[in-house]
Amino acid sequence: MKKHLILILLMLISSQVLLSQDPTRFQSEIDVLKQLKAERKPDQKTILFTGSSSINIWEDIQEYFPGNVVINTGFGGSHMSDLLFYLDTIVIKYKPDQIFIYEGDNDVAGGKKPSEIMKDAKKIVRKLNKSLPKVPVAFISPKPSLARWNLKAEYLELNRRIEKYANRKDQVEFINIWPVMLNAQGEPIKELFIKDGLHMAKSGYDLWAGEIKKYIK
Repeated sequence: MKKHLILILLMLISSQVLLSQDPTRFQSEIDVLKQLKAERKPDQKTILFTGSSSINIWEDIQEYFPGNVVINTGFGGSHMSDLLFYLDTIVIKYKPDQIFIYEGDNDVAGGKKPSEIMKDAKKIVRKLNKSLPKVPVAFISPKPSLARWNLKAEYLELNRRIEKYANRKDQVEFINIWPVMLNAQGEPIKELFIKDGLHMAKSGYDLWAGEIKKYIK
């Protein structure tokens, strides 16, 4: 009897994990992102930002990059695998001149190994290179945060792998936002975050923008 209960419990846990990884859980949000309008003048570039909630809730992102048309297709809670699944409809469709990706934060927190995350990241780059061969891609490093500081080692390992990969690939760059988000003691600066210790306040986005501007072509 006990073995049967354990088996049932394991099956329930497995089904919950599979459900949480089902990309169609974002379908209603994706349907909205597919309808975004982006009007640009002949002399303007279109820069597309996509990824998880740190991008999704960056509502005034356009103000940070004047002179460019900015499209934000971030969807909160997403993993690298989710972005891969929806790449055609929320990235490639808009034919941007440059792409910035923020994924990996939720992957690590969800227990995925850096090697698994990198497989999806490489698939994303291959697909983008095929569909948008001249468009540069930049990965923003998963950030250090108060809420997930216990996973520091895993985040650093993922960032190391992304950077190593980017250094080997043409038109792929790695933006390391860790140095500007840490204090003198090497810990996340509290003032950069809202109450949940995970998502950023305006001061956090100010720092991000300063780093990202260095990579705009």
